[in-house]
Amino acid sequence: MGDFNQSVILDAIRRSAEGLSRVELVDLIGLSPQAVSNITRRLLAEDLIVEAGKSGTGPGKPRTILRINPSGRYAVGVHLDPALMTVVLMDLMGVVVQRRVRETPLNTEPGEIIGAIAGEVHALLAESEVDPARIEGIGVAPPGPIDQPAGTVVDPPLLLGWHRVPLRDALAEATDMPVFVEKDVTAAAVAEIWGGGHESTQSFVFIYIGTGIGSGIVVDGEVLRGTSGNAGEIGHIVTDPNGPECACGMRGCIAVTCDPQSLVREAEQLGVLSEERHRNGDVADGLRQLCAAADAGNTLACDIITRAAVRTARAVSVLANLLDVDRVVFGGPFWAPLASRYLEVVPSSLLDFRAARSIHPVEVVSTGIGDDVAAVGAACLLLERTLGPRADRLMLAR
Repeated sequence: MGDFNQSVILDAIRRSAEGLSRVELVDLIGLSPQAVSNITRRLLAEDLIVEAGKSGTGPGKPRTILRINPSGRYAVGVHLDPALMTVVLMDLMGVVVQRRVRETPLNTEPGEIIGAIAGEVHALLAESEVDPARIEGIGVAPPGPIDQPAGTVVDPPLLLGWHRVPLRDALAEATDMPVFVEKDVTAAAVAEIWGGGHESTQSFVFIYIGTGIGSGIVVDGEVLRGTSGNAGEIGHIVTDPNGPECACGMRGCIAVTCDPQSLVREAEQLGVLSEERHRNGDVADGLRQLCAAADAGNTLACDIITRAAVRTARAVSVLANLLDVDRVVFGGPFWAPLASRYLEVVPSSLLDFRAARSIHPVEVVSTGIGDDVAAVGAACLLLERTLGPRADRLMLAR
């Protein structure tokens, strides 16, 4: 109970932009003044909070304001995309203080990629010069499916050979740090909750565009994870019945019509891009060239991107109709080059497909986090799991 109450107070202070006094904490949380005083004393001793001046101009003793100490704790966030690997170091207020980005090794052999992640983590921490004792651990966001209780990655379509890879345990052994694994799209949605900057609604769909496409779902401020932690798989929503055949046997799934690899492949077939690309790392370059061609007025390039945007809007409308959300957020490592054209096409196309369009609008926006959204979300998850007020902290041993 003491740990839970401490995390409640810490979370309340973190969420207050101006900080809170002890009196305000008593009123807000309902604990006794003595309990709040004892807990805040411990938090001060652990450098998790600081005293930040006095407040109050009326009669009575001025109140001491308590704020989060950003450097009190840190978390490492890792995003493993089949094309790019992003590692960030985030402080207790959610600010990224260090980052590293590199191409994911072409050889998808798990040991090599896990070794590369560990190397990037060690390099990041060496550059930051942060006290290792203040680092809570590593949050990792790989593509799904995942087995979250086991910390394993289970046959992701674009990481060949990853059959029940024990990512959590292997990375923990390689870094000697605690590791928590969450699916990339879920991590991205969590980052948006923490710091996306869109406060108008707490129910939204996050459309993640990396090497593949997925979605994170948030309803009333809570991320929907599903039974196994794999909610949000949208790759097999059919967006074009006449489109190419998917591995699932259907035609026109979003996985083969709208992901960056499909756009690059279509551009090569139509002659917009002349060079064949077989390496994962070439997807980003191919997509940038395609978008540059569209910006330069190439009609075929414009058509490819517009078709993909309309198809994506069809898939998004399925989620918007099912969940009745009022915001759609786009992001991910390959979102930036597509953003301007998608934001022109998707809102109007989505309006055509939505059942509740006459009742409430749906806002379509870019993430406020940036390209590192999944890595930031992985770090947020670790801090929340370690320091946030969670119900399982109340479980008592029998």
